[in-house]
Amino acid sequence: MNKKLGNIFKGDKVIWMVFFFLCLISIVEVFSASSGLTYKGGNYLAPIIKHILILAVGVFFMVVTLNIKCKYFKIATPILLIISVAALIWVYFVGHSTNDAQRWITILGIQFQPSEIAKGTMVLATAQILSAMQTDNGADKHAMKFILIVCAVIIPLIGAENLSTAALLCAVIFLMMVVGRVPAQQLGKLMGVVTIFIVGVVTLVMVLGKDQQSENNKNNLTEQVVLAGEKEGSTRSGGVLHRFDTWKSRIDKFLNSKEVEPNEVDLDKDAQVAHANIAIVSSNIIGKGPGNSVERDFLSQAFSDFIYAIIIEELGIAGAFFVAMLYIILLFRTGRIANRCENNFPAFLAMGLALLLVTQALFNMCVAVGLAPVTGQPLPLISKGGTSSIINCVYIGVILSVSRTAKKNIEPNDKPIPAIAGE
Repeated sequence: MNKKLGNIFKGDKVIWMVFFFLCLISIVEVFSASSGLTYKGGNYLAPIIKHILILAVGVFFMVVTLNIKCKYFKIATPILLIISVAALIWVYFVGHSTNDAQRWITILGIQFQPSEIAKGTMVLATAQILSAMQTDNGADKHAMKFILIVCAVIIPLIGAENLSTAALLCAVIFLMMVVGRVPAQQLGKLMGVVTIFIVGVVTLVMVLGKDQQSENNKNNLTEQVVLAGEKEGSTRSGGVLHRFDTWKSRIDKFLNSKEVEPNEVDLDKDAQVAHANIAIVSSNIIGKGPGNSVERDFLSQAFSDFIYAIIIEELGIAGAFFVAMLYIILLFRTGRIANRCENNFPAFLAMGLALLLVTQALFNMCVAVGLAPVTGQPLPLISKGGTSSIINCVYIGVILSVSRTAKKNIEPNDKPIPAIAGE
């Protein structure tokens, strides 16, 4: 029996334990936070059953992935690049829109976000470039050029509809270049150019965009018409810059956030932020206990973008700290695995995927507690999701594959003991 289990749960056991706890927390908290879905669907168990089935499919693909040798991931890179670019272009023209963002496409009845595939593809391509251009003194000076060429193709296509995802991906690629020992001078110049670019984009957003909340307060009738056209499955309208309004509204809300008396909070205008704050404050440090959340009935994305606020409300500060530590353990454990790899490619690939998961998780937590502007970033492996949850499981499978199949450096304490003469 133990041998059969060992054949399934291959790879680093700590990564497996982190994944197990994240899935366990996900099932409990999604079940608790899905009250809105159960009310709409009229079925108490349907949302959580669907979520468990999705996690089961994710585990299946994770087990399949961890049995693939690292060298085969290299072969998949050009294929995934072509698929990612084609899917991102496709979603831009004929994708499905939800909440004013056109991010989904449907193939054979399965709806997914191409950006989820593109993120992993970018990490895969960056790891391959960095590993191929490593020298004794770090990465070759031309490595950054090739990485930026790939970024120039993928990231603008993601950013057109999902700016936060594009920004987080840029941060992950930059951190991978730091880990890959790209010359510090080049990294400094890149940071300068990126800063200028960000200032330019923010300026355009503030000049060309319209604060939707201000406009809606002036004309409620217009709001109803606009919202009617933003139902799931509708197509996008407003041209290439249609997302500027949403971005400006979020920037204004974040920059203008000042201390407001509880009785002056507008729960209609600032529903998500307000109810997330109420959930956190009402936890009373120790939490209300699993399944006892009140704000889940008021937060529109309680099971997704703001599930961390529900975790704090139900599990208290200790539970929130435990969840955060799981991601930190995942990052540091992956770093230890990468440090023991003999070859550069598996090391960079594992670190890139771990950084991808952890940076998104930390950003989601910052949004939930009011330290970052509201975006549509779910909590990886915990939030309710579809194909995104499955793809995150695949990322964990790749890390486990690296821990299982990558050649290891022999550390001093691991050297075999010389045979005694005469034995």
